[in-house]
Amino acid sequence: MEQESPFIKIAVLENAIEAQLLSSVLTQYEIPHRLRSYHDTAYDGLFQLQKGWGEIYGPHDVRQQVLDALVELRSQAVGIHENGPV
Repeated sequence: MEQESPFIKIAVLENAIEAQLLSSVLTQYEIPHRLRSYHDTAYDGLFQLQKGWGEIYGPHDVRQQVLDALVELRSQAVGIHENGPV
């Protein structure tokens, strides 16, 4: 039986849209991952304002793929802000 690699923290995500898009891309390519939101109902999302939306976790061997996908998403978002929607 093959042992599953432990998940490690890979990056901090800026907002829910970024988290949803990244998760969608990783799922499409069958890259294992988990999202963890910083939202806490007791503090009404206060930590998300200070630290970002949350974190993405995955096995160490997919770390670079996740980071590459995140960089690509962020660069596309910057292009939209600079040039307007295409």
